[in-house]
Amino acid sequence: MGRLLAQRLGYLYLDTGAMYRALAWKALRAGVPLEDAEALTRLAQTSRITLSGDPEHLRVAIDGQEVTEAIRAPEISRAASIIATLEGVRRAIVAAQREMGRDGGVVLEGRDTGTVVFPDADVKFFLDARPEVRARRRWAQERAQGREVSFEETLRETLERDRRDQERSASPLRQAEDAVYLDSSDMSIEQVVERMLEIIRQRLPMKTSANREREARPSE
Repeated sequence: MGRLLAQRLGYLYLDTGAMYRALAWKALRAGVPLEDAEALTRLAQTSRITLSGDPEHLRVAIDGQEVTEAIRAPEISRAASIIATLEGVRRAIVAAQREMGRDGGVVLEGRDTGTVVFPDADVKFFLDARPEVRARRRWAQERAQGREVSFEETLRETLERDRRDQERSASPLRQAEDAVYLDSSDMSIEQVVERMLEIIRQRLPMKTSANREREARPSE
């Protein structure tokens, strides 16, 4: 939905979660323990994460290494969810996200985007769905990519990620007071995007921004 929205608006699409995934990929490759907050914070502060391409073909790289497909593996998802709870890591990644989006004309996707990264965003949406619906969507994605996982396992991981993100001390998952709540449980992707566009058109004059590569070096 974020990619489609950016495409319709002619905006840059920034999948902020991909940045945590890229860092998790690097941490696992380097053998950095996921419980070592100091080492992971240093890794976040010294890594260069790049997002480039149009919304439908977003490419992710870290320190020049292409990781677009690699960061979607289940073990990377689990590791990213763990390191995203660390305050030092979040501080570094949020600084990079703000750098990428400072010129506007962007659609950002992330669990703390409207509350922490860009609390003054022009329009915010809090997208939700029943846990079993979200798990089934994720399960279908995994199967489409050739990964054999059970629905029950996917549902457990979905609920665990929600719990971890809601209870973390740094940037917990919550709905911003001024965010528009959308329950997509019984809606198609197209229906959600159309509803979002309708709200955006009501609030903002339509503007376009050429897609371009954005990169930033996270900092404290």
